[in-house]
Amino acid sequence: MRLDHVGLAVRSVEASAKTFAAFSGARVVHREELPRERVRVAFLDAGGVLLELLEPTAEDGPLARFLAARGEGLHHLAFEVPDLARALAEATSAGQRPIDDRPRLGARGRLIAFLHPEASHGVLVELVQRAS
Repeated sequence: MRLDHVGLAVRSVEASAKTFAAFSGARVVHREELPRERVRVAFLDAGGVLLELLEPTAEDGPLARFLAARGEGLHHLAFEVPDLARALAEATSAGQRPIDDRPRLGARGRLIAFLHPEASHGVLVELVQRAS
């Protein structure tokens, strides 16, 4: 397991990308809109670390509610796993509570599943499996 990316909830992908580029030299390497999730995303390469900027596209979506409650900032840590179904089963056995019962399609064509922040010290964890 390795860190895949750090997800940041933002009000504007464009403004945030400019901010991170200005002080870190980060550059956008991927953009995508996920209509089912009601988010627009941009992945930035910041010296080998990927930052995922997440902007809500609807006021009633989960990310919009997150921003209203907590403001901009850390949304989740994403870890790459070789077998997402197995990783979900192992996490559940270890006392984690999955938000997603099974893998689903996420950004960059990868399978994803989230674990509830209750069991990980308040941090939302995303498990990511590369597309085969």
